[in-house]
Amino acid sequence: MDVILEDVFIKRSQQKKKTSPLNYKERLFVLTQDRISYYDYDAEKGKRKGLKGYVEVEKIKCVANVFTEDNTPSDRLFPFQIIYDEGPLYVFAKSDQIRKHWVHELKNKVMCNKEQMQKFHPCFWEDGLWKCCFQEVKQAMGCRVLENNGVFKRGCKNRDSRKPLPPTPEEETPPRPLPPEPPVPPGFSVGMTVTAEYEYAPVAPSDLELRKDEEYTLLEISDRNWFKARDKYGQTFKSAVPLKGYIPSNYINQALNGLEKHDWYCRNINRSQAENLLKTENKDGGFLVRDSVKFTGRYTVSVFSKIGGETAGICRHYNICVTADGQFYLAEKHNFTTIPELINYHQHNAAGLVCRLKYIVSNRAQSAPCTAGLGYGCWEIDPRQLTFIKELGNGQFGVVKYGKWQGRHDVAIKMVKEGSMSEEDFIEEAKVMIPDERPTFVDLVIIIKDLLFNM
Repeated sequence: MDVILEDVFIKRSQQKKKTSPLNYKERLFVLTQDRISYYDYDAEKGKRKGLKGYVEVEKIKCVANVFTEDNTPSDRLFPFQIIYDEGPLYVFAKSDQIRKHWVHELKNKVMCNKEQMQKFHPCFWEDGLWKCCFQEVKQAMGCRVLENNGVFKRGCKNRDSRKPLPPTPEEETPPRPLPPEPPVPPGFSVGMTVTAEYEYAPVAPSDLELRKDEEYTLLEISDRNWFKARDKYGQTFKSAVPLKGYIPSNYINQALNGLEKHDWYCRNINRSQAENLLKTENKDGGFLVRDSVKFTGRYTVSVFSKIGGETAGICRHYNICVTADGQFYLAEKHNFTTIPELINYHQHNAAGLVCRLKYIVSNRAQSAPCTAGLGYGCWEIDPRQLTFIKELGNGQFGVVKYGKWQGRHDVAIKMVKEGSMSEEDFIEEAKVMIPDERPTFVDLVIIIKDLLFNM
């Protein structure tokens, strides 16, 4: 069966019996059309071993992130849960991006399942109680409403869209409850220093410009999509007064070791994933630096070489060693104060490696991801700023066109036919469609009469 997703996660034991121990083990998770399987995994060889268990997709009742607690180990900062008949299966991803990808894919898979939960527990079951609501029964109903509860399930059933009649004087339409606030992405905290992975030009007045590889300090993280931050230098990098404003949270990463600014540093990938990257590029001397699987806090240089002109090529992995006085080296007698200095040296000299480091291979996206909204709080824009280029499709309720916003942003524009739904219904549906996680490569813009919302 075709594999949809495959990643190495840390799995928490399910403790199906009261006497079962609590432990954490690395497993290879594989998602196919019908099930999630997890296997024993040889990290050193990057090979799948025996099957340890599986969950049928049709039996999944809920997929959601889990809040982390203070002092959580660095390898367990990005948990999510898969709830089915036998309780919650807790899984820890290596990055928030990987977790988002899996949660999004799984939610799409299970949205038409018959048995779905209305509420869930956002914290762990631990020491005989739920950490979120302190209930002592593991089967107790959840304490938080699912964020997608009541959302129209595309492809599951048809929905009649029509303009509703106004309520009679005797009727009183209850206000629709607002969805719960999404949790702040784990791993970030106020006062933390972060590094910009992409350039960002301000759109809204309250936005702050981002310059790639520069560091910023987080001031406020109440919105999961936009963090308030300050820079170090001011807008022109000459002012002594730092500027403050909102920045897209998916444009930054924690400044943990100073290597984030270098394209050759690939965080959160293992040996097998590194080899796949290098072989895909298929360039002699292609290299990257990754976190060591064996030694926490250490790093490994992975190199691809076509020795003797071989077409297939081979991958070699070298641990960056550290001397007693804190010097870094790959080859003896070639010690350096910093890892960037070491990499720079071996870009010009093989010095014991299979070849010199000739070509940087990176797992960073080449283009910046979409932001949630065009700027902080910027969901409604002036239709006059749109340029229509071509029609993408049309249907019973409207037409979709491809165009540009402000002459530079790619957008898809859905124009809703008047009378197909009420303006109030449209606005409510638009609010639901504003996502916390968007895998799309363009911003989606919807127009009704004179209203335009950036989704």
